[in-house]
Amino acid sequence: MDDPACDPARLARTYAQFAVLNQLLGHWREAWRDVLRPVARTAAADGRPARLLDIGCGGGDLARRLAGWAARDDVPLEIVAIDPDARALAYARRRATPPTVRYLARDVRDLAAEGAGFDLVVSNHVVHHLAEDEVRELLDASARLARGAALHNDLRRTPWAIPAFAAFSLPFRGSFVREDGFRSIRRSFTPAELRALAPPGWRVRPVGRFRQWLLHGAGPP
Repeated sequence: MDDPACDPARLARTYAQFAVLNQLLGHWREAWRDVLRPVARTAAADGRPARLLDIGCGGGDLARRLAGWAARDDVPLEIVAIDPDARALAYARRRATPPTVRYLARDVRDLAAEGAGFDLVVSNHVVHHLAEDEVRELLDASARLARGAALHNDLRRTPWAIPAFAAFSLPFRGSFVREDGFRSIRRSFTPAELRALAPPGWRVRPVGRFRQWLLHGAGPP
């Protein structure tokens, strides 16, 4: 799916199927409850909507889901979802999206250099795409941007991850989900590897059987 010349129909199905996988396996409801919602409520108590930055938003399913949870929980939240891939942004903009979500073609490092500020910074499945020096750059930029908390949700490499995904992903056909998934699992980090990479102030929390959070600021230990 990183190939600019890849089949656009398969790519669109991939974004749609990723939304299902993220909902089933992403532990984002837990992240909203334990980390994001408390910070957003504290920010909103100052009389303004909380601001959240979604880095590498892909097809935008996480931004839309977070906006829905915030509305349901009566938490004023504005979301800026950024991605460098114009195809991803085009797909996201074609989906029904709450007015509290904006999709932008921006780079997180540029936002940090400009002095932008958000109450919350999140990403989903971004870390494993990066080289080690790029992970450090992402974490540095995130810590500078986040006034409240930053949470990077990513895969956790374990011996069982590939066979488990091979079985679970069988129904997801006509897309790049399976080949991208296997490649992503192989590129993902163990908790020990992430702890060795993370600058001071960041902590790694394994979540479920195959996930981990990189956390900065507020939230559980």
